[in-house]
Amino acid sequence: MGKQADISDAVDSILEDWARERPELDAGTIGVFGRLARIIIKQRVIENSVFEKYGLTLASFDVLANLRRSGEPHRKTAGELASSSMLTTGGITFRLDRMEEQNLIERVRTRTDRRVVYAQLTSHGKEVIDSIFAEHLATQRQMLEGLSSKEVNQLSTLLRKVSASIDEFESGNPALTNLEAPSDRPSTMDPS
Repeated sequence: MGKQADISDAVDSILEDWARERPELDAGTIGVFGRLARIIIKQRVIENSVFEKYGLTLASFDVLANLRRSGEPHRKTAGELASSSMLTTGGITFRLDRMEEQNLIERVRTRTDRRVVYAQLTSHGKEVIDSIFAEHLATQRQMLEGLSSKEVNQLSTLLRKVSASIDEFESGNPALTNLEAPSDRPSTMDPS
């Protein structure tokens, strides 16, 4: 099973420092956001090593996975891809150009409206995503091997609640609603 969960980590040190320096403040949220930030950085480095074996990035993997899970004929417009992925429409267009060069997708126009262009998986693209997705899931399972299945489900439920809480906070703050999410590159910022 790996190391026990009761071992201290760097975030514990940060929390101890704040408790000593500002004991009147509850810095417990750093325990959540600090760990999430550190986990995401590590997770992206590990998963990028899998993607790179297939000549992919996180963004191109996201597009392939998005198309594959959409069902036959495995195609979506750039706008549909952007709304159901972690990329902007500008990022999608750039990514689709590269993926078309790699023969992972092809652009298909409809007969009824030639202005509508779909990105559709090629047979090669489908083979690639089917291969990498199995490895992707195996890697994720290995990263979480210190947790039982029940704990993974509990964590997923708690993270869904965190996400909903942040969405609610964001919707109540108009200045935040037009901000774009950061790029798919991991940040090196310290969470404290």
